[in-house]
Formats: sequence, C-alpha cells, structure tokens
Amino acid sequence: MSFIAYYLSSSGEIVSEPSADQIDTWIKSDEGLLWVDISGASSEDMNVLRDVFKFHSLSVEACLDPNLHSPKVDDFGSHLFMILHGINYVSQSDIVETSEMAVFLGRNFVVSQHNNTLYCTEYVRQMIEQDGRPMKRGPDFLAHTLIDTLIDNVLPTIDKMSEVAEDIEEEVIRNPQQATLEELLKLKRSTLRVHRVMAPQREVLNKLSRGDYSIIGSEAKMFYRDVYDHLVRIEDLNQTIRERADSLLATYLSSVSNRQNETMKVLAIVAAIFMPLTLLAGIYGMNFENMPELKWQWGYFAVLGIMGVVIVFVLWRFWAGKWFRRGRRQMKRMNPFAVAPEKLIGYVKRKK
Repeated sequence: MSFIAYYLSSSGEIVSEPSADQIDTWIKSDEGLLWVDISGASSEDMNVLRDVFKFHSLSVEACLDPNLHSPKVDDFGSHLFMILHGINYVSQSDIVETSEMAVFLGRNFVVSQHNNTLYCTEYVRQMIEQDGRPMKRGPDFLAHTLIDTLIDNVLPTIDKMSEVAEDIEEEVIRNPQQATLEELLKLKRSTLRVHRVMAPQREVLNKLSRGDYSIIGSEAKMFYRDVYDHLVRIEDLNQTIRERADSLLATYLSSVSNRQNETMKVLAIVAAIFMPLTLLAGIYGMNFENMPELKWQWGYFAVLGIMGVVIVFVLWRFWAGKWFRRGRRQMKRMNPFAVAPEKLIGYVKRKK
C-alpha cells in the first residue's frame, strides 16, 4: 500500500505507520486525529477510501481517474471533499504543468491523495515528525497547512515566469527570431494553464473562508482567508504576465517587420554600390572608335581604381548613416520554467 499515516491520540501521542485495522478503529472511535496521505491511485488504496472511510463512490472515482479535474469542494455532511491544484515540479516539460491533490476533511481525519510528488505533503510530514504541530490544532488546521503550502509553492513558478518574460522582452528588442517566438508561445500557454486552475480555485478558497461549512471552525476561517489572499495575488501576477506576453507578441511582430526593413537596407546598399559600377562599365564597354582613354596605357587600371573608390565611398556613406550594425547573439534554448527545488516549501534533498 502506497500511503503514509499519522494518528494523534487524545493523550497527545503520535503513532506512525498504522495498519488498516488500526485506521478503521480510530475512525469509528471518533477520537484523536488521523492523517492519511495516499500517493498514487492503486485499487488497494482506493479500497481503503471506499471500505474503511466509506467515502462516496464519485469521490473515489475522481481520485482513481488519472485525468485532471477542475478545483471544487463538495459537502457530504460528515466530511468535505476538495480538489485543489498546485505546480507539478516532477514533470520535465517546457510548459508549466499542474498537479492535482484531493483532500477529504472530516471531524477527526484528513485524507490527501495525489498522483504526483507534492512538496506540501513532504513539508507536513516533516513538521509532524518534529513536534506534531500541524495536527495539534485540529483537522481544519491540518488541511489548511496542506493547502497553504500547496498554494505557496506556486509562487516560485510565477517568479520564474516573470524572469522568462524579461529575457524574452530583451530578445524581442535585440534579435527577434524563431526561438524567441517559441519561448514566447510557451510562456503564453503556461499562463493559460495556471489561469485555468487558479481562477476556479479562488472560488473554492472563498467558500472555505466565509463559513459555508461547519467542519471548518471560526478560528480557522481567518487562516483560509489568508490562503485566499495568496491565491488572489498569484492570479493577479499570472494575469500580468499573460498581458505582458500578449504585448511581447505584438512587439515581436513589429520587430520582425523592422528586421525585414533591415534586409531591404542591405539590398539597397548592394544596388547603390553596383549602379555606379554598372554605369562606368557600360560607358567604357561601348565600341565607338573616337572614345577618349581607349588607347591610354593605364586606362584599364584607372577605371578599376575609380570603381574601388566608388565602392569605398558608398560603403563609408552607409556606415556614416548607421545602416551597418554588428551581429547579434542567438537566444539559447532552455527549459524556461525550471525552479530551483530549494525555493520550494517542503523540499527534501534526496541522497543518491
């Protein structure tokens, strides 16, 4: 079975790694506080949710379904069922991906389920093993710690997206190219993915913080309101980056147009150089018998010299007019939204 569990007894003793029979006994006793974290969606784990906790079949099916679901909160009377989203830091995709966490909140238990590694559960586990702090204030505060850490771990990705937007802005002005456009489109798609889950998640946190559910005590409402404020800030920052990406796309198209003008300048320079040379070659290529300089010994070399002087003069004139620019650096391809794990709450450095 791929889950971890901790039980805080009424006497303040913490028991870890309990058996399924112990979990069943503690739930029926309606005493203490039990936290079960399920990583994955195996049939054995789902049987625990269905047979031991007696959760609704629709909730269990949502946990078993590998597809992502929209954030929501359902009230089943004896417990709340919530679906929330954070950032998937396990994925190696160039586009930000979200990860789903299901939370069951009851009178004396909290059950969390996720298919990908979430640092918020690692963080809560560390705190419980240190002093049991997240469990000592009740199930609503334990669920708050999970949700708060899940939301706070979105901020490093938002900060990274902002840094990527700055790099793209510099490249758009300096050297718009295909790689720049690709990175810009990745940024836009990432902001859309974040917005797709954070916008409905605001309503979920709003319901939890305004007292719609009796399981969440009056003292905990203020803490859920704080998480809601964090989520509003994240959504505002993401919307700012999204608008910035739209502006950068317009700037990119304008820069490409200016770059095409630079190409036309090069063609104009080439035409300006060869037009007087063509004129000289045309004049001295005529076959009249009485043309001057035809029998001059140094005439050929003199014409070549004049052509060279014309070339140098035309090039100097364009250089003085600042038509020439140095070569530009290429934008390196990168994994744009990779966040240093040390910035994430609950990150544990794994020993090799």
